[in-house]
Amino acid sequence: MLTDWAEALNAESLHLDPTSAQQAAAATRTTAHHSRDKHDMTQLLDALGLPTDPDTLTALLPLIPETGDTPMTTTPATAPINVPVIPLPVSNPVQELLDWAAAHPAAAVRNRATRITADLAELTERRDTEAAQREAEEKVARAKAELERAQEQLRTVKANTRTTPAAPTTTRTGSGRSREELAAIRSWARENGHQVAAQGMVPQRIQEAYDTAHQTSARKAG
Repeated sequence: MLTDWAEALNAESLHLDPTSAQQAAAATRTTAHHSRDKHDMTQLLDALGLPTDPDTLTALLPLIPETGDTPMTTTPATAPINVPVIPLPVSNPVQELLDWAAAHPAAAVRNRATRITADLAELTERRDTEAAQREAEEKVARAKAELERAQEQLRTVKANTRTTPAAPTTTRTGSGRSREELAAIRSWARENGHQVAAQGMVPQRIQEAYDTAHQTSARKAG
């Protein structure tokens, strides 16, 4: 393993030469080993710019851990792993060291270079995933805060809204006349020499006399 992981992880921004076909094939196999299912593998391959055609996916399906293959780990292997080292965006000294180890005649050295490259790729993926998760959580927090402000404004508007007063209703008596009409009939009756009580029902004859007098007055006015 490298003695200085920080040197390996801080050099991801450097430009690398395009990968060869052999390196691309190794990258697809490594991606399949780290995938949960076919859909997850397709998304990872697409994000890495690797082929996602049906033939490639069919060939990689047996390498997915959930489909029967064992997951890739960093435990030292007992047998040589004949997988080319994938160049990672690391500093030149580290990349040169990995290139040297990948071309070493000893299988143990080549295997170690492969494991280191896989570890770096896994760390890079985890860092990017956690960064995306933090960004999503911040967006959710901002959305919740905005919703709470909008709800508070709505409650304020509702509290300040004044209800329109209802129009006064006219109370009708048993005779079908309102209390105001009966009061007018009593006043007319007293002015014209009729005796009526201050409260209660007005005799029907007085009501008819009142209606006749007003109808006569209306006809004269017309």
